[in-house]
Amino acid sequence: MVAAMETASYEVRRSARRRRTMSISRQAGRLVVTVPARMSATQERQLVPGFVRGFLAKEAARRLPVADTELQERAKRLFAAHLRPAAEGFEPVFSVRWSGRMERRWGSATTASGTIRISERLRTMPAWVGDYVLVHELAHMLETNHTKRFWALVARYPLAERARGYLEGFSHASDGEGAGRRIESLLGGLSTDWTAEGAALDPNGRGSGSTGRWAGGV
Repeated sequence: MVAAMETASYEVRRSARRRRTMSISRQAGRLVVTVPARMSATQERQLVPGFVRGFLAKEAARRLPVADTELQERAKRLFAAHLRPAAEGFEPVFSVRWSGRMERRWGSATTASGTIRISERLRTMPAWVGDYVLVHELAHMLETNHTKRFWALVARYPLAERARGYLEGFSHASDGEGAGRRIESLLGGLSTDWTAEGAALDPNGRGSGSTGRWAGGV
């Protein structure tokens, strides 16, 4: 069953293995609510919408800011925390903004102008994943190509590997493709673009989500 609530749609699945709990997660970007098989249709209508709203509220609090100005400030803080100590005194001038035209890439950096664009698809993902993309693109301000130094800079972000796995899994699940493709650079160093497609659905091997109890006849 697929339901719509304001701007969010979700799918309800019934599970005989669940007795008194509901769970919610994103699978390939889609909200999936799993409820006990014995939950009545009335209980579903009464309980599930509020459960979804609660999840969306918590999720929104953990996302990147919507405004470009706030995204820019977040990027500055990330640079200061993770990259400045390794910048050898160099302080790049950069601008960061959202882009709604990036359907295959997560982010891009034009080193000549210091312009960084972040895909709007990241707005629905956890902030720590978006932070990784920001750090990745910020690292290009210090090292244009994907050299050993570049990856060492990116690795200064503590959740780099988990975030890469999350994005690779999301792309794989969305595209339904088994083979991955990575665009390491574009336009001979004048601009660098990055994308990832590949394997695991979630950095922990499961979907990000929540669990809640329901009080009903079982």
